[in-house]
Amino acid sequence: MLEWFAFLGSDAAAFFLSALLILIYQLYMRRRAARNPAYTVQGVNTIARTAWVENIMREGKDILAVQTLRNSTMAATFLASTAILLIIGVLTLSGQGQELGNAWHALNVGGSTHAQVWMLKLILLLLDFFIAFFSFAMSIRVYNHVGYMINVPLAARRKVISPQHVAHHLNRAGNYYSIGMRAYYYAVPLVFWLFGPLFMLAATLILIPVLYRLDRAPKILEEEYSDAAAPSVKVERQRK
Repeated sequence: MLEWFAFLGSDAAAFFLSALLILIYQLYMRRRAARNPAYTVQGVNTIARTAWVENIMREGKDILAVQTLRNSTMAATFLASTAILLIIGVLTLSGQGQELGNAWHALNVGGSTHAQVWMLKLILLLLDFFIAFFSFAMSIRVYNHVGYMINVPLAARRKVISPQHVAHHLNRAGNYYSIGMRAYYYAVPLVFWLFGPLFMLAATLILIPVLYRLDRAPKILEEEYSDAAAPSVKVERQRK
C-alpha cells in the first residue's frame, strides 16, 4: 500500500484532499438541510413535488401530470445519453494515452507522468460518468412508475397508491436525478486532474463555492418554511 502511494505521489494526495473537501461540503449541507429542509434547493424541491402530487391527485389533473413527468423523463434521458457519449470519449482517450501524453503533461507540475497513473485517472473519470448514467437511468425508471401511480383516482381507496406514497417515489426519482448531476459536477476536478494535481485542487476549490451557490435556497424560503410548516417532508424523511 505504501509503495503504491509513493508511486502515485502528489496525485494521490491531491485526490484524497479533493475528495475530503467535497465530502465535508456534502456533510455540511446535509446537516443544515436536516435542521431546515428549505435551506437547500433540493429540500425546497422535495416540498414542492410533494405538494404538487397531492394537488394533482386531489384535482384529477391527469394531462398536466403526464406532461410534467414527460418533461422530467426527457431531461433525464438527454443527460443519460450525454453520459454514454462521455463514456465513449473517455474510452477513446484511453487508447491514445501515449500519443497525447506529452501534450497533457506539459503543465503537470509535481505530478506523476507514468502511464499507469494516467490510466487510473481515466478509470476514475469513467466510473464517475457510469454513476451519472445509472443515476439518470434509475430516475427515468421511477418517473415511469410514477406516471402510472399518479393517475390512480383517490376514489379507488388504495392505500399503497396514496399521494404520500406517490410523492415518495417522485422524490426518489428527483434524488437520482440530483446524484447524476452531482456526478457531472464532480467530473470537473477529475478532468483537471489529467493536467496535474495542482489543477485538480484548484478546480475543487472553485467548484465548492459554485455548488454552494447552486444548492443554497433563497433566504426568504428558509424563513417561511420550517419543519412544522412542512409535515409531508417529515413523513418523507421518516420513510427514508
